[in-house]
Formats: sequence, structure tokens, C-alpha cells
Amino acid sequence: MNVIFLALTKMNTKTEPIPVYSLHNFSSPERNTQPFQVEVFDANRHFSVKYPHRHDFFEVLYLSGGSGYHVVDGNKYEIQPPCVFFLSPGQAHKIEFSNDIDGYIFIFTREFYLINQSNQNRLIEFPFFFTIRQDNPPLLLEHQKDVLFLKSLFQKGVAEMAREKFSVDLLRSLLDLILTFCATLYKSEENQLNKGKGHILVKKFFELVEENYAKNLTVNEYADRLAVTANHLTQTVIQLTGKTSSQIIKTKQVLESKRLLVHTSLSVTEIASHLNFSDQSYFAKFFKRETGISPLQYRSGAFK
Repeated sequence: MNVIFLALTKMNTKTEPIPVYSLHNFSSPERNTQPFQVEVFDANRHFSVKYPHRHDFFEVLYLSGGSGYHVVDGNKYEIQPPCVFFLSPGQAHKIEFSNDIDGYIFIFTREFYLINQSNQNRLIEFPFFFTIRQDNPPLLLEHQKDVLFLKSLFQKGVAEMAREKFSVDLLRSLLDLILTFCATLYKSEENQLNKGKGHILVKKFFELVEENYAKNLTVNEYADRLAVTANHLTQTVIQLTGKTSSQIIKTKQVLESKRLLVHTSLSVTEIASHLNFSDQSYFAKFFKRETGISPLQYRSGAFK
């Protein structure tokens, strides 16, 4: 398999934290203020981005051909078309694929999707955004009728975008139909859960952790932002995930620490500062307690 990377630039010096890209980084100059974009996804779709990177927007990637791998938050998924990948804001990912990759991509901001929604939790209610299991397996399309229908929705979106005066309302409706249709096919334990207040609370907690992991907030501070008690938050998180709120926070901090150790040349002191630890010593002790090895040992082992 002849695999190529989507990125045009590579992180050679690696002196910066993992970059976060906004929607305008993936849009043409005349459309860089749009809160959405739908287009063909193939080996010719190049943008000057570094991998791994994060987005501050949502993404739906439908692939109808090709092969390769998509790594999302450390989980590696094989590209097996026809399939659909979903990304939530804040997730770090990298993708590599064959020259014959083919499909469509719809990227959008939260505001674009929710502007006409009476239910402002609608996005995080989908089973593939801010997932309870904190994984992102793709949707594998098993029936040709589903493939044809989903493809027609993306094709309609691309055709509408090609019009000089396209309809934003139509594109928003197409996006809602794509997400709703995919949710009915997506095989996840979340589809079996009672999607009440507890389910939404946990997903909002995950969303806040993604947004604030570098601030090193306490469970009490997260609970305050969610307008619940720390005990209620932790009990709800345990009920749905089997982990405590503190474990979720620590897991995220360890994951971010590992990324910065592997994908940047920031010193341990700089990483400790970036993640808002009081000093290098405390950060090093935290990392070793959670992983069993020191930050420098992890960095050294990753490059052997």
C-alpha cells in the first residue's frame, strides 16, 4: 500500500505544543469566515497543517474508497470503506491514507449546527461526539442502500456549495440528516443507555475536560461549572463509565503529557508549565505515579 500523509508541513523543530486549527485553516480565502465546509476528500485535498493536530470544530469524514489508518486520541483505526469517522473539538488526530482515497468531508462549528435547535444539547447527544467510552470507532456501512443514501447527502451538499448563492439552511438541514442517519446506524453502548440528565452531564464533563485540561482544574471546579455538587458529578460519572471524575481528569492529563513528550521537544519543565502544574518535580511525580516511568524515560522509550 502506497500511503501518503495529508499534511504538507511536518513538525521538524517540534518546539510548539500540538497545534489547534480553526475552520478557516481548511477553507479557501473567499470562504474563510464560513462556520462550515462540505467538499470532496481525496489525495488532492491538501492544506498546510501539521500532524498530529486538533480542531476547535466538529468533523464528519465519509470515505468510500482507499485504505490507511486514522489515529484519534491514541486509538488507531484502520480505514475500511465505506465508513464514516467523527471528530469532536479538542481531539488530537493524524491520518495517513493511500493515493486512491476517496470520499467527502463536512466540517462545522457548534454554533452553525445549533443556531435553530431548541435543544442545545443536541450535538453531544449523538453517540459519536464526546463519547462516554472516550473512543472513536468509525461507522462501518454494511448495506449498499445506506451507502447510496449517505453519499447522496454529501453529493447534494457539495453541489449546493458550488452554487454562487447557496442555501445555508439547506446545508444545515443536510448536516442534521447526515448526523441523524449515522446515529441510527452507529453501533454503540450509548444507544442503549438511558439518555437522561446523567448521560448529558457526563458528556458535558468530558467536553469541559477537553476545553480546560491545561488549566489543571479540580473536580470541585468542574462541578461548579456544571452547576452540580462534586459528589453528584463523580457518582454519575462512575455509574456511566466505571471511573471517577478524578480518574477521567488524570487520564486526560497523562494523555496530553505523553503527546507533548513524543510530538514536541518541549522540556519537562515547559510541559509542566503548559499543563499548569506547580513545578517540574510535582509533574514528574504525577507522571511516574500514573505511568510507572518518568517523563524522560517515556520520551526516550518512544523514540527507540
